[in-house]
Amino acid sequence: MEVRIQAIHFEVADKLVAFINKKIEKLTRRYPSVASADITLKVVKPETAMNKEAIVKLNVPQLDDIVANKTADSFEEAIDLCLEALDRQLEKHKDK
Repeated sequence: MEVRIQAIHFEVADKLVAFINKKIEKLTRRYPSVASADITLKVVKPETAMNKEAIVKLNVPQLDDIVANKTADSFEEAIDLCLEALDRQLEKHKDK
């Protein structure tokens, strides 16, 4: 599966890339139909709390793209929240 990570206005640390890849791999083991993931990371307002935004878009054949957008104190937390939301969305499509 292809994972594309885009950071807007900052450099992504290798540790964060490894964290994202590990989490996405868990999701794809559960839902093998996921073809690719596009992750966009950005800092909303640098001086405030809750300023890290993550947008995760999954490309699943035979379905529209599934998207989650979350803001949190850290990128790791925002990614976790996105993947929880995507897990629920994929579960709904799986049940149909």
